[in-house]
Amino acid sequence: MALRPATAGRPRFDIADIVRRHRTEVQLTPAQGRVLSAIAVCRTAVLGGHLDVCRACGFQHPAYNSCRNRHCPKCQALPQEKWIAARAERLLPTGHFHVVFTLPRELRGLARFRPAKLFDALFRAAADSLLELGRTRLNATVGVTMVLHTWTRELDFHPHVHALVTAGGVSQDRSRWVASRPNHLFPVKVMGALLRGKMIAALRRLQADGEFDEFDEFADPRAFDDLMTQLATKSWIVYAKKPFHHSRHVLSYLGRYTHRVGIANSRLVNVTVDAVTFRTKAGKTISLTPAEFLRRFVLHVLPDSLKKIRHYGLYASTHVKRLLPIARARLTARPVEVPAVSTPVSWQEYLQQITGHDVDTCPRCGGRVVHIAVPSLARGPPSGVAA
Repeated sequence: MALRPATAGRPRFDIADIVRRHRTEVQLTPAQGRVLSAIAVCRTAVLGGHLDVCRACGFQHPAYNSCRNRHCPKCQALPQEKWIAARAERLLPTGHFHVVFTLPRELRGLARFRPAKLFDALFRAAADSLLELGRTRLNATVGVTMVLHTWTRELDFHPHVHALVTAGGVSQDRSRWVASRPNHLFPVKVMGALLRGKMIAALRRLQADGEFDEFDEFADPRAFDDLMTQLATKSWIVYAKKPFHHSRHVLSYLGRYTHRVGIANSRLVNVTVDAVTFRTKAGKTISLTPAEFLRRFVLHVLPDSLKKIRHYGLYASTHVKRLLPIARARLTARPVEVPAVSTPVSWQEYLQQITGHDVDTCPRCGGRVVHIAVPSLARGPPSGVAA
């Protein structure tokens, strides 16, 4: 028996339905449990909302509130648009390279054991590698924005950071803009070697601080040093793409990555009580039991306090008021394209910008719609309620 598809205009299936039916089949940490609880009630009467009523024809439609959890596949569109609008004011009008730094397979178990520590170390090592190469190769400070992802298309655990890096930087003496080569930032092997060295150093500091004392795989006193030796002898994967030459392309690309979650409802092909089938790559699909699907889904729940989007160099918050304006001024003599990004002021305008749907206009007669607040419920949603 298939689960009931979502209502018209939405993806056919909803991860929230899988959560409500199968979450008890999966062992969860408290953080994972909170995320699934939020997803289960997202856009249901439990969270309250408003009733859209047309004054002209009497048409009524309930619209329930979102859970706003950063792991919820239905709650990212508005935060993403707001974030892009804010970043447009800081984005430098120059090309940007896309660089991906991947945590080796050998460290995935440790990352699941101490996710915040390992992800912080990965961010810092990757950023320091880029900033160091900016200083040594360009004699300049570059701008870097990084986003953490932890998944593959199959929802396996695969931590990596996507970095957007300015195609050049402001010189160390602040007198000029130093451009990188048109289609080349830094050698990927050099970036990989730097990442490896900085990560190994960070791991040794964490080990010395006792962060890994309870990690089962380090029960053997030699295990940690053996792992470090193994990591030091392998090539660490760094991938770089050609630059985006226009600011509007950079913003569009950022939007694809910043607020993405492990899987969207739109990738669900079929959901039954026995299997969840979803798209992966190149038109392929994979089928998992609902319990295995949820087990993989919650692998990507981040620690509550961890920031998944970070900025370094020219884009660091410490440089926004002084160094970033200097960099922008050094670029004024160059042919640039400044992105035109409107900043809606209300949730209705944001929603219309994203979906094209005007919630203030009646879909039946075109009349004016009023929004009447609906209080939240104290109980959970009834079984089978579509979010």
